[in-house]
Amino acid sequence: MKYIGLNNKAVDAKDAVVSALDHGFLYGMGLFETFRTYGGQPFLLQKHLDRMAEGCRQLGIPFAPDVQELQEWIRLVMDRNELSDAYIRYTVTAGEDILGLPAGDYKQPNQLLYIKALPAVPESLYSEGKELQLLHHRRNTPEGNVRLKSLHYMNNILAKRELSGYPAASRGAEGLMLTAAGDLAEGIVSNIFFVSGTRLYTPDIATGILPGITREMVMELAAAASLLPEQGFYRWEQLEAADEVFLTNSVQEIVPVTTLWNGDRRIAVGSGRCGERTDAIMKLYRERAGGWNEAGNI
Repeated sequence: MKYIGLNNKAVDAKDAVVSALDHGFLYGMGLFETFRTYGGQPFLLQKHLDRMAEGCRQLGIPFAPDVQELQEWIRLVMDRNELSDAYIRYTVTAGEDILGLPAGDYKQPNQLLYIKALPAVPESLYSEGKELQLLHHRRNTPEGNVRLKSLHYMNNILAKRELSGYPAASRGAEGLMLTAAGDLAEGIVSNIFFVSGTRLYTPDIATGILPGITREMVMELAAAASLLPEQGFYRWEQLEAADEVFLTNSVQEIVPVTTLWNGDRRIAVGSGRCGERTDAIMKLYRERAGGWNEAGNI
């Protein structure tokens, strides 16, 4: 990543700096969205911007996105980094303010684009799936009514540190956090779904999870895959008994889980390969997104 986007420009990475008094740095007051492109076009960009706009409204950060202007800025930074498709992190910080806790709204936010090549993902991941490790570290409660994709990610980082201590981590496993009450919450960088019969289950937003954009899309696609979506409060034991399990995020999108780990106890999911319902959801999602790229990855 040679160039970073800073306030509608593309600057050398070493020159992409914000003030030490930026409240994104001082107090974690800021939000970000991660998404990817297909054929150079950001996927589900409007949905990501709508979520960011609502979060900025709650935090008192002025934010009025112009989709066309943002697309042009993304293209500029992608071109400077010589990328035709990319992983994109779009960040809005509160901007510089007093050393202390302000009661009013912010005035001059900063906007940044971090753009890099899409991670290499083997095609086998979408047929053989990945492992999911149950963590002791619990999902914290959101600061407001609904979790925002905010700049303070300590809970996730501590979870990642715990995951690194398990053998499954070396094989690319995701870690799963429960709530303090013991209900299923979400992965370190993913939302979780499981299939039992013709029902598709995912934890309710009231568990404190991030309302993921890909999560939302999957629930919209469920009916076309002959599944009835349901949000609620579920336990680990229900995950162990599920027919299929999969994870979602905006870069890897839909990834089947074929092995669960509870400590050193291994539980196979279904046949040990991507299930029929998960495969149907994946195909529907790819149709909506534009399909496979030349490298065979989504």
